[in-house]
Amino acid sequence: MIYDSITVNAAYGLALWLRFDLHFSMIPREYLHSWLQFAPFFTIITICIFYVLKLYHSVWRFISFNELGRVGIASLLTLGAQIGGTCLFFERMPISYYVVGVFLQFLAICGMRFSYRALRVWKGYLAEMKKGNLSRVMVVGAGEAGRMLIRELSVTKPRRSKACCVIDDNPNKKGRMINQIPIVGNRRDIPEMARVYRIDQIIVAIPSAKARQRKEILDICKETGCELKILPGISQILNGKARLSQLRDVSVEELLGREPVLIDMKEVGSYLEGKTVLITGGGGSIGSELARQVAQYSPKQLILLDIYENNAYDIQQELKWHNPELNLKVLIGSVRDRKRLRHIMATYRPDVVYHAAAHKHVPLMEDSPNEAIKNNVLGTYETARAASDYGVARFVLISTDKAVNPTNIMGASKRLCEMIAQAMDRQSRTSFVAVRFGNVLGSNGSVIPLFKKQIAAGGPVTVTHPEITRFFMTIPEAVSLVLQAGAYADQSHGEIFVLDMGKPVKIDELARNLILLSGHVPDGDIRITYTGLRPGEKLYEELLMKEEGLRRTRNELIFIGQPLRLPQKFLKKIEGLEDIVYDNPDSIKELIHEMVPTYQTREGAGRQTRKTAGRRQEEKDELQPVKAIV
Repeated sequence: MIYDSITVNAAYGLALWLRFDLHFSMIPREYLHSWLQFAPFFTIITICIFYVLKLYHSVWRFISFNELGRVGIASLLTLGAQIGGTCLFFERMPISYYVVGVFLQFLAICGMRFSYRALRVWKGYLAEMKKGNLSRVMVVGAGEAGRMLIRELSVTKPRRSKACCVIDDNPNKKGRMINQIPIVGNRRDIPEMARVYRIDQIIVAIPSAKARQRKEILDICKETGCELKILPGISQILNGKARLSQLRDVSVEELLGREPVLIDMKEVGSYLEGKTVLITGGGGSIGSELARQVAQYSPKQLILLDIYENNAYDIQQELKWHNPELNLKVLIGSVRDRKRLRHIMATYRPDVVYHAAAHKHVPLMEDSPNEAIKNNVLGTYETARAASDYGVARFVLISTDKAVNPTNIMGASKRLCEMIAQAMDRQSRTSFVAVRFGNVLGSNGSVIPLFKKQIAAGGPVTVTHPEITRFFMTIPEAVSLVLQAGAYADQSHGEIFVLDMGKPVKIDELARNLILLSGHVPDGDIRITYTGLRPGEKLYEELLMKEEGLRRTRNELIFIGQPLRLPQKFLKKIEGLEDIVYDNPDSIKELIHEMVPTYQTREGAGRQTRKTAGRRQEEKDELQPVKAIV
């Protein structure tokens, strides 16, 4: 208040002095007396106005544009008081006195308040720079999200980062500045600018970018060796302002460059809405995501069956929280248990069954082959038979690309599951279909969690073979296409739906990308070691057998492999397996080979030869084998 009392009067006194060319002796006596005599009254009026407008309630270290606006209003009100007071009770002053006076008053009042904050910010900045703990940041994207991010980087306490430069593909923006941070070039300039500005961290702030655009930018950024962060690609960020708390690490999924999968929600809703849906293995990676997505289509009842209570409990609580209106039933039980399955079918009468319960870990099943047959084959048979006997309309089996020309017992067991679905479809009113796809990122047993743990431990990262490739898809993508394939089940007769998994990815490249995203150098900071193919492991996975053929569906990402004609006694052989497998014979692999001729039982036979690899290289479209077959 003391400062303001002096400042407001000094501002108008200085304005009077300026009006007369900085010559105090030239100021008429009546003007000088008017200014001096009105000063006490003007001081009281000003303090009252400032107090009413709460200019003495602000914390100066956090002063913002809100206070700036109130200072402006206060200055205009005090100007009115200055004009009225001098004209009515003293001497009318020159117009320049009022105009220059209010301007100087505004600058002085704002200057004191904002200079305090600026001084503290600068002092803290110098202290942090002296410690050398400020991370130098490059922001990719000079749009609204980038601007908000740069501003927050400058005001967040404690300050840990400093924006040094901005990258944007718009050539008109190059050479301009955002909050005094220069826009230095486009995406092709990222490596050079990262060196010039000694960048430690790159933040991609383009929420509206398409998946392919994001991948191109990230591919360039990861070569710099800088830590990468990204803003989620959701519209709420631009509406709710980009914030540092929304930054996240770049995921490997984004480096795949896949556009979001679009499904016909009306078509999927038509067979799920108002229906009772049973998901076996409902607590697993695929099963739980199926539950999340099915819940969005307003089923009459959703039933989850799983033998592992912890997973079942987790998805139960999640669904209750996000879908309180959902009629949910979570049951514990095994798909091997015939009586339990039939009791569930008789009690709840499901219309649709998604069979996701299975053992999926290849190395573990190689060591326990009888368990793979008990759970995968007999579990599928019991579930399918119960579904058929109790009038289920659609039965959708979740299969895997490892069922194609299998070289391990897990793949062979899943091939038998597909054959069971095809055989059951021929003798049942239930529509049986199978959906076949490759690896899903983030699923239980995925290489991604393993690689992350190895990187966090300082390495080495273990890859089985430098040339090994796999098809990858995210869990939500795979499940969305499973739901879409289920919509085609009423028009199908035991077909196998094959999902277009896009381009196969080298596991070695995947590991190197993860190391780069973690801010390390492959074979430098983190070593990569090759351990050799495991028993039953292939170099390349396939999605289709030659004899199955292929035809399109309405969804360009879903294809149909034609069912094979199976012997009438096939299901009798499956029933006979039960008497054999529970004795845990050592010869189970040879027995399965008799039922699945494409299964190679010889140890290491799954290691594809260079001749096989060469043949794949000569295909017209090596990276998209499904489309090549089309």
